[in-house]
Amino acid sequence: MSAREVPPMPPFPPPGAPPLPSRGVRSDRVPQPPPWPVPAPPVGGTGVFSAPQPRPVAVPVAVPVVSAGPVIAPPPDPALVEAVRARLAAGGHEPTPAAVAAALRAEGRVLGEAALPDLVRALRSEIAGAGPLDVLLRDPEVTDVLVNAPDEVWIDRGAGPQRTAVTFADDAAVRRLAQRLASGVGRRLDDASPYVDATLADGVRLHAVLRPVAVRGTCLSLRVPRRTSLGVADLVRAGSLSPAAAELLCAVVSARAAFLVSGGTGSGKTTLLGALLGCAHPAERLLLAEDSAELTPRHPHVVRLESRPANVEGAGEVTLRDLVRQALRMRPDRLVVGEVRGAEVVELLAALNTGHEGGCGTVHANSAADVPARLEALGALAGLGRGAVHSQVAAALDLVVHVVRERDGLRRAAEVHVLERDTAGWVRPVPAVSFERAGGCRPGPGHGRLAALLAGWWRG
Repeated sequence: MSAREVPPMPPFPPPGAPPLPSRGVRSDRVPQPPPWPVPAPPVGGTGVFSAPQPRPVAVPVAVPVVSAGPVIAPPPDPALVEAVRARLAAGGHEPTPAAVAAALRAEGRVLGEAALPDLVRALRSEIAGAGPLDVLLRDPEVTDVLVNAPDEVWIDRGAGPQRTAVTFADDAAVRRLAQRLASGVGRRLDDASPYVDATLADGVRLHAVLRPVAVRGTCLSLRVPRRTSLGVADLVRAGSLSPAAAELLCAVVSARAAFLVSGGTGSGKTTLLGALLGCAHPAERLLLAEDSAELTPRHPHVVRLESRPANVEGAGEVTLRDLVRQALRMRPDRLVVGEVRGAEVVELLAALNTGHEGGCGTVHANSAADVPARLEALGALAGLGRGAVHSQVAAALDLVVHVVRERDGLRRAAEVHVLERDTAGWVRPVPAVSFERAGGCRPGPGHGRLAALLAGWWRG
């Protein structure tokens, strides 16, 4: 077996193994050891989980606007853009390269063979793409494109924000782009509705705020979906997981423990959750409910549901709470909520308390200790009192995995906490394992409970 090959998964269940309990029946909150041997994931420098590599320090770079060369080409003349757009609309043509070139000729523009392709490409970006931001969005390493002002455009390649050389002519140009992107997916963005949150056709997440709410001018935030899914081994190689952390978190998934991944904005919660779902057995049916479809687990049986905002008439909204209810009717073996941020927490906790083991999701929290308070606030949105929320959480959830983003941009799993009730009956996270950046791990007071929870799956 080569260093990069993953050991084959044993048959499920193996020949001669006793029958599994029927779906939806839980004999105990603590997962029982499997009745057949389960190979442990390889650790060390020669297996799938290779040692973390040092991360380079982020250095600001200048990114060209249109061409891929070192010279930054100016954007096309706005009057020409509008003239070509009007000709295409009048003829009912899609902005294909041939149609744009024909419209250019109809405008009396005579260009050489060398200049025509670049101008056509720039016009198509202005008419149907993201204008000068297209070159940034095409970069496979870019995760976020941020426009703070016409002359201030930033990107994030995973190592922190970097300022680029891309600029707009003025705030009106940024506003036109924002409004065109929003209207392309049926969303309103104007003075009466000066901000919007939407998902574009290619999966890019758009957030825009207009002046004067945005004091310096129109602000754009574009979150680029990951083009390729990542597995646990990829996170280990990137330094986001140590081999010990990867072994433990894979055991959490295999044992069908219910957990939440907590962390701040941009800390890598969704990336980690998507990678961990790849550890679920291929025989399981995963139901994913998300506000914006970002989870891309490496798993053969995944059903993805995405919420939908109301249209300009205020009708047709499909909330995350609606999706969770529908997912429960679709025979899920594992229910996943991309981000628990509202009243859907009630349906998720109810589902985990009625036989749907292994459920998971993410939640915004600055620390694992803040998770109960966060769930209290979300439960209050659905009319649940504090006591009811804690009772549901205590019966439904086992663990919290907390992730952090370091100052150099590294996103990594930092801690695992078990959830226990104190003498007053309130749920509190108890530190079980802390993962050091250098690769080691420190047990905490909840280590014994964690070892019991993962008995038969983790060598602890």
